[in-house]
Amino acid sequence: MTTMSPTRPSRPTRPTRGTKPRRSYSAVPGESPGSPPWRVLKSLLLLVCVLLVVVPFLAIISTSIADPTQITKAGGFVLWPDSPTFDSYTALLSGGLVSQAMTVSVGVTVVGTGLSLVTSVMLAYGLSRPGSFGHKPVLMLLLMSLLFVPGVIPTYLMVKQLGLINSYWSLILPTMINAFNVIVLRSFFMNLPRELIDAARIDGASEWAILTKIVIPLSKASIGVIGLFYAVTYWNAFFNALLFMNDASKWPMQLVLRTYVVNNSTLSGGQIDVAAGAPVPPAQSLQAAILVLSIVPIVLVYPFVQRHMNKGVMIGAVKG
Repeated sequence: MTTMSPTRPSRPTRPTRGTKPRRSYSAVPGESPGSPPWRVLKSLLLLVCVLLVVVPFLAIISTSIADPTQITKAGGFVLWPDSPTFDSYTALLSGGLVSQAMTVSVGVTVVGTGLSLVTSVMLAYGLSRPGSFGHKPVLMLLLMSLLFVPGVIPTYLMVKQLGLINSYWSLILPTMINAFNVIVLRSFFMNLPRELIDAARIDGASEWAILTKIVIPLSKASIGVIGLFYAVTYWNAFFNALLFMNDASKWPMQLVLRTYVVNNSTLSGGQIDVAAGAPVPPAQSLQAAILVLSIVPIVLVYPFVQRHMNKGVMIGAVKG
């Protein structure tokens, strides 16, 4: 007689370890994020955001190269030029106030960014070494500068006392060191492997050799981002020039932009270079060209630093 073994009930299959059931979230009730209506809605929202950014910029560029007759018919702004002409750029860059302002802005930005990076990196490295001389007092002074900002009058009196009125150094020295940028660099330097620095010090490397041959090569991303911050600050600054520059020939580009675009002043014949017998470009075209010239240099520099932006900003922000 054969005995039948009782059949065991089948166990429910367990989900594989590490896998979680996916949940679908939808901003629209009854629609999943991958459904066609939701994709169309996201595409439309993205298209509207892109148009809000691109259309004004395209209108400024088109107005700067549009024919004077078309500008008059359009009432000031042209979205697409029929017969492009670069008379406005030729008149502005052939000599005069705008070409001088471009030279001043480029020089101040290059020199100021270089000096700011050198001083900020050296100060941040010194503050990142716990046993450095005057570590805590200097760090407290740096943090206090974030909380207590000197006003316009004390800054002007100091610059005047140093004899920097109408000097290009008045556009660089008051903003040469930014406390926030120094603190960001310091936090990054403190997260570098301490064993690597100790090994270099045991091998006989000086602090200057450690900074230039170990710390700076490992910190290129963060230093590049801080350099971009400084460059944008110097390029866009106009208030210091408004306070300290009485000579219009020493104005930077942003002060020219504020004077002749924001305040709607008119460029005189001595401030632009127009060929003999040639008509002066309309005011709207000149203002649009000045606006383009004040934006394009930073827009051209940004792509070379953009790949370091996320890495440079996030490194040192999260420890562990």
